[in-house]
Amino acid sequence: MGALNPILMSRLPVAAKAGFRALATFVLCLAAIPVCGAEPNAPGSADPPAWAYPVNPPDLKPAVDDGSLRHVPGSTRVYTLSQLRDFFMAPDWHPGDHPVMPDVVARGRKPDVFACGFCHRADGRGGPENANIAGLPAAYIVQQMADFKSGARVTAVPSRLPPLAMISASLAASAAEIDAAAAYFSALKPAANITVVESAVVPKSYVAGWHLAALPVGESEPIGQRIIEVPENLEHFVSRDSRAVFIAYVPIGSVERGRALVAGSDGTTVACVGCHGSDLRGLAAIPPIAGRSPTYLVRQLYDFKHGARAGSGSLLMQPAVERLEIENMISIAAYAASLPP
Repeated sequence: MGALNPILMSRLPVAAKAGFRALATFVLCLAAIPVCGAEPNAPGSADPPAWAYPVNPPDLKPAVDDGSLRHVPGSTRVYTLSQLRDFFMAPDWHPGDHPVMPDVVARGRKPDVFACGFCHRADGRGGPENANIAGLPAAYIVQQMADFKSGARVTAVPSRLPPLAMISASLAASAAEIDAAAAYFSALKPAANITVVESAVVPKSYVAGWHLAALPVGESEPIGQRIIEVPENLEHFVSRDSRAVFIAYVPIGSVERGRALVAGSDGTTVACVGCHGSDLRGLAAIPPIAGRSPTYLVRQLYDFKHGARAGSGSLLMQPAVERLEIENMISIAAYAASLPP
């Protein structure tokens, strides 16, 4: 993993420092172990919803690399488990899906700048634990890195390591590296990789690498006021396959309620289309939100409302989020995720 950024470590509380050191050990536990369910959030709870902010338990152990080669559908490339865990390499299963990656995306810079494509994948699609950044405006990406660096953008759950990794990257990366990554990811065409399913019951889930996964035994439970977003094939996703797809289970009626909220028709929030566009695909430097992870979108709405995101754009977002409750955020995110990116 390399030396941890000393500036970042000096800014973190003791618990977060310990958690960030543990990143090298289990952020990519490629053989996930059922360790922690995603319990329904209590109605009206003021705490960040646990299902939207999954936190790896401290006893999650990585699988041992036995030297076997891993494969994913549609690719002739092979990688070992150790290669897939290398923070300074973006596994490129499908090189024909994207242009040539710049060095900072493909390899990063040792010892402090991880390969951007390691977490966000070679084509920028990422996963529910971080963000899909394909097609985001370059100026927006640059500004978010500045917000992470200044401390204006943090997270409502400080023990979550993906945002801490972004803070570390923002402190260590050069302006030229950030510009190169922003130009690359902004030029990528977003691809649909989420199926939104309205359901009263969902597969029981557990935390696997800062995101949820369905238990393999096929048990189910009531959805409650939650979004349960899981990889369709966990093995493909944890092998860092950029073509991995997800199923996002949402409460029945969420998509239509979200459509009304996005239009601002009931006064709960201002019309999202005014800034994000009629199709929610963004306008100028305003980011697109259509077809993106609904779990990620809920985290951003919650962070804006509760001050964890106080950087660029936060003033514009305040009228949109100030009256939103968790169930409203779920509906908005379900509707946005159901749209083509």
